[in-house]
Amino acid sequence: MSKETQVAKQEESMSTRFMNAVVREFSGSVGEVALTNFQRRLAQNYFIAVDQALAKAEQRRDNKKNNLPITWGNVDMKQLALDVVAAARVGLDPAQPNHINMVPYRNNRTKKYNIGFIDGYRGIEMKAVKYGLDIPDDVTIELVYANDRFQPIKKDIRNKVESYEFEVTNPFDRGEIVGGFYYHAYKNNPEKNKLVVMSLKDILKRKPEYASKEFWGKDGWYEKMCHKTIHRAAYRDITIDSQKIDDDYLRLKKQEELFSDREIEAEIEAEANGPVIDIEYTETEEVVTDGEPEPEKNEKPAKTAPKPPEKAQKDQKADPGQQTIGGPGF
Repeated sequence: MSKETQVAKQEESMSTRFMNAVVREFSGSVGEVALTNFQRRLAQNYFIAVDQALAKAEQRRDNKKNNLPITWGNVDMKQLALDVVAAARVGLDPAQPNHINMVPYRNNRTKKYNIGFIDGYRGIEMKAVKYGLDIPDDVTIELVYANDRFQPIKKDIRNKVESYEFEVTNPFDRGEIVGGFYYHAYKNNPEKNKLVVMSLKDILKRKPEYASKEFWGKDGWYEKMCHKTIHRAAYRDITIDSQKIDDDYLRLKKQEELFSDREIEAEIEAEANGPVIDIEYTETEEVVTDGEPEPEKNEKPAKTAPKPPEKAQKDQKADPGQQTIGGPGF
């Protein structure tokens, strides 16, 4: 039997094992029903995404620091199946840009790898719409440039509705970014409309201190990163309805808290599927992964320098039985 045939059979075996685990967890939570074609396709997309994340992380593994191979055989399959089912029922699809990202990390108690799920900005939007308490009819997200005309109209004794005036005076030369805003609009209850203005300083607060110039530099993805920052803030500002919270939301929320560190989240958003940034942590989980939405084909991924260990000593919430020594890429 050729090496290629052996690899193919092994991959088929892992794919089948993964799908069977997902089907068991899905059936166990909603009754003995078969997966729809859409749910099965989502499960296949998660297998592909996790497989790619494991392969990339294994390539970068330092055997002296971590002697546990980052392979399917060392993945906690039951935990992964539970998380995949939760994310799939919410509708998050790893094959779609900016939905969700896979992050392998080592659990030192189980001696297995868990797969962390980190929301992209579209994933944050989808969860806000699904679980929101008072969902706006329309959400406007805009960057404001030096040559634009922007005038906020705050709610006061003269103005019953919060609003704004915004005009792009020169679409071919808008100047430098000076800030941005988001606006929640309610058609039937305009008195609830909400305007949030962010200065450039507010936006850059969310920029990782050692972010790559290819993404945050003025000649890189700077505009996209600024826009994504406002987009995330706009949908995180929607209050979650406690009556809508279900097991899927709680499971995804736990994943979000695991990787809630602002620096890590910002790197994932900025670095896309570029090179991993290795970060030394004193906490308890070993993150060994990759980042968020893949750059367009004609764009070059970022090249990032290693982050100094002292900048990564965060108050990250983590299970005391785990160890973090690596960081994902924004």
